[in-house]
Amino acid sequence: MNLIENLLSKAEEIEGRLGYSFSNRALLVLPFIHRSFFNENRELVKEHNERLEFLGDSVLGLVISGYLYEHLPMQSEGHLSHLRAHLVGAESCARYMRELELEQFLLLGKGESVNVGRGRERILADLFEALIGAIYLDGDLNSAKIFILDRCIVAIEEAVKTPLRNWKAELQDYSQKKFQRPPEYQVIEESGPPHSKTFVITVLLEEVEIGRGEGSSKKQAEQAAAEDGLRGIEKEEKNEQG
Repeated sequence: MNLIENLLSKAEEIEGRLGYSFSNRALLVLPFIHRSFFNENRELVKEHNERLEFLGDSVLGLVISGYLYEHLPMQSEGHLSHLRAHLVGAESCARYMRELELEQFLLLGKGESVNVGRGRERILADLFEALIGAIYLDGDLNSAKIFILDRCIVAIEEAVKTPLRNWKAELQDYSQKKFQRPPEYQVIEESGPPHSKTFVITVLLEEVEIGRGEGSSKKQAEQAAAEDGLRGIEKEEKNEQG
């Protein structure tokens, strides 16, 4: 039994955890095929999951945007955008994926199989988005919406209940007050296919790096870098206070 056949033999278990049954089993398999596995096993598979991930990313953004618009009628566009960025970001998507407990079915090439840290987070986030794309194609938008909201509703409620900090705005304010100039953000790494870029950005105060962040957009990576930097500043100030 090859790896694809083995994956198909686990279809009922996978569908049980997803809460969705596929009519087309090929669409169940495809989300789990990473580019690295495809490159090493072209005799077994003809496609990897990046096109599905591209589709799922758009569906996820649409569903979350619609939910926030409907349930937060008094919130501004800026606040809704900030919430959406948090809820559809790579870190959140990786968390949703881990809660499904399906990571063990992901088919990776030998080089990627030992990948840990931020790279692994991105792979899991892409898998989650690819699953959304597969459910959308196999079923319809409503099927994808049910799947997404079942996974994300707790995170949405948490985000609404506890206002998210705008780390970039807070760091901007801190820097202006202390140094009379804004922080400086620099892109130090850019990777991934055009539809699924990953940016690594560093933030500097007075030409000294204080934090780094990663995201699927420069804006998201800047927020992550600002959070990293500001948390470091707050920790340092707390230690100084005793």
